[in-house]
Amino acid sequence: MKVSLANALGTCFGVQDAINLAMTPDFGADLTIVGQLVHNPQVNESLKKNGVSLVNDIDAMDQIKTKKVMITAHGAAETTKKKLSDAGHTVFDASCPLVMRVHKTIKSMVQKDYFPVVIGQQDHVEVRGIVGDLEDFLVINDVSDLEKIEQAGKRRLGIVSQTTLQVEKAEHLVSKIRNLECVDEVYFVNTICQPTRDRQIAVRDLADQVDIMIVIGGYNSSNTKKLVQVCEEKNIQAHHIESFSQLDGVWFHNKNHVGITAGTSTPEYVINEVHEAILKIAREIEAKPVTH
Repeated sequence: MKVSLANALGTCFGVQDAINLAMTPDFGADLTIVGQLVHNPQVNESLKKNGVSLVNDIDAMDQIKTKKVMITAHGAAETTKKKLSDAGHTVFDASCPLVMRVHKTIKSMVQKDYFPVVIGQQDHVEVRGIVGDLEDFLVINDVSDLEKIEQAGKRRLGIVSQTTLQVEKAEHLVSKIRNLECVDEVYFVNTICQPTRDRQIAVRDLADQVDIMIVIGGYNSSNTKKLVQVCEEKNIQAHHIESFSQLDGVWFHNKNHVGITAGTSTPEYVINEVHEAILKIAREIEAKPVTH
């Protein structure tokens, strides 16, 4: 049984920079992260072991007991940062630069009199940060949301996308929006980040070669879910796991080629553990005598 890794997988630079910042020894137990630094259980567990406190969001300010607080890699609205600062906290910003690019892009669109539209998940922390400083906006997640645009009555739309979306989904929705009779002009900037694109391209290429794919990443990781969706669209059996302990040897029976990919929040050591575990399963399968 052959085992192959996708050409692009695992942590991106934005995630790694955020992890490195949060793990700075000087912080120790004098740091609270507002939300999940990245959507990965192993990273969050490592932070807790390092003494770092985690609170769900800005609404849990009464739970913040440290002077120093950190904004996650997913970014946050300026109003959120100011609220923390006004409460007497020293704010450290681990926002991914590519997420902040989305913030700047949509604000620029508003200044040019375009009505802001975000393609993404309404309740995702990144999207909440993107729209947090806007007075009026729409979030579109699928075709059923297009009626919101008709109801809003805005004819000049400025559209950005959540950085971790599936590329085809965003482009499909923009195409649908352009065809709406109630819309005169669409100014679209595809803000899906390059690391997300690279991992989607790599898993799509690998899916053409394998008959099963293991996708590693947090269950609440948007970009990891998109990798699973790519496999499903390719009609390739895919299993989304968070750690090697969740592997089931039965999955690999009668399989010739296994592919491995991972979301942008998945540490290298987690990928290596899964890889080694699958190689061990492969050796065990090959060592079994053939019965007739």
